[in-house]
Amino acid sequence: MNNSISREQLKQKMDAGEPLTLVEALPERYFEAEHLPGAINLPHTEVRTRAAEVLPNKDAFIVVYCSNTACQNSNMAAQTLVQMGYTNAHEYVEGKQHWMEANYPVETGL
Repeated sequence: MNNSISREQLKQKMDAGEPLTLVEALPERYFEAEHLPGAINLPHTEVRTRAAEVLPNKDAFIVVYCSNTACQNSNMAAQTLVQMGYTNAHEYVEGKQHWMEANYPVETGL
């Protein structure tokens, strides 16, 4: 999947208040520990069963991420979304670790 978005592009969109949906593709315990501001938790193993419920707009700008470049959860989740007809799914390949290395804000809890 080549629809990737950089940390800078993502931060710019968030700061500008552009409509986007952030999706963390990690299991709930990792999401609860920390996640990008406003993100929802949709583990890659649950995309097929829960996407229609939590992501009703198939044309929305969606950014999927996981922990780091080695983690493939976001790639699998984004590919599944595309297969399911989502037209604007993007992957933040470097993930949460990269975000926090820039000292960008994160949230905790569910």
